[in-house]
Amino acid sequence: MMGSIRIGTRGSPLALAQARMVATALRDTHDWGPEQIEIVPITTTGDIVRDRPLAEIGGKGLWTKELDACLGDGRTDISVHSMKDVETFRPESLQIAAMLPRASVCDRLIGAESLEALPQGARVGTSSPRRAAQLLARRPDLVIVPIRGNVETRLRKLGKGEADATLLASAGLERLNHPDTGVVLDDFLPAPAQGAVGIEVRASDRRTRSLIAAIDDRATHLCVGAERRLLEGLGGTCRSPIAALARLDGGEIHLRAEIISPDGSEIVRCEERFAAEDTETPLALARALLARASPSLRALFAG
Repeated sequence: MMGSIRIGTRGSPLALAQARMVATALRDTHDWGPEQIEIVPITTTGDIVRDRPLAEIGGKGLWTKELDACLGDGRTDISVHSMKDVETFRPESLQIAAMLPRASVCDRLIGAESLEALPQGARVGTSSPRRAAQLLARRPDLVIVPIRGNVETRLRKLGKGEADATLLASAGLERLNHPDTGVVLDDFLPAPAQGAVGIEVRASDRRTRSLIAAIDDRATHLCVGAERRLLEGLGGTCRSPIAALARLDGGEIHLRAEIISPDGSEIVRCEERFAAEDTETPLALARALLARASPSLRALFAG
């Protein structure tokens, strides 16, 4: 019998729920007892600083750097991430060894029955450039107000009147037992990797990498990989409004993507079908998006 696996995770309710999902998958796959898995909550800078948008204080790395440090020095054996919060470029010493089956990729509107039902000039709380741009593209009259924190915090802020409505990911709401909260916006293209949970290991730790690979969902891994490859080609940052979704259809991936100006006035869309193992077409799609964008929109990207 092998020793216990220590799972590094953020300490938010959603992150802990996702870590427990990974623990369950490992136990079921390897027939392990509960004593063989330990969940290690780690406080990240992103959890501490909640009064400013991530783009202003360092971007997605604020969710991962403390987890990376614990994994790198052996305090943990794996890290569990919401893949949409993981930087496009990761340290070579670490590797995403598996992803769980993807949950719903949709956003939900909370506070109104539809976007059309929101009153003129309604305040919608979000710190996501992508969500803000998509909202303004449809309702230029809306007022976007920054709102951060975990799911329960955002729901409390909405209840206290800090905004009239907000958008949250369906996956997070479902994982926290809020399956009926909000109205699904299935015509909004999601953030790249939304709804996916990834498990990262030290690249040099072959034994753990093999154990974790046993719970990998191939379709999710391929699709999220294509979306992240698109991000790589775009060179976007936390300030760049990007939406993308890949679906596996037989042996092909269907990838749709859009880049949007912050005020929603310009949207450039592209889509492509390609072989599941093709890593070059997402880069080509990124180039096509940038080529069709205005200079001001293109300036939001470094690709």
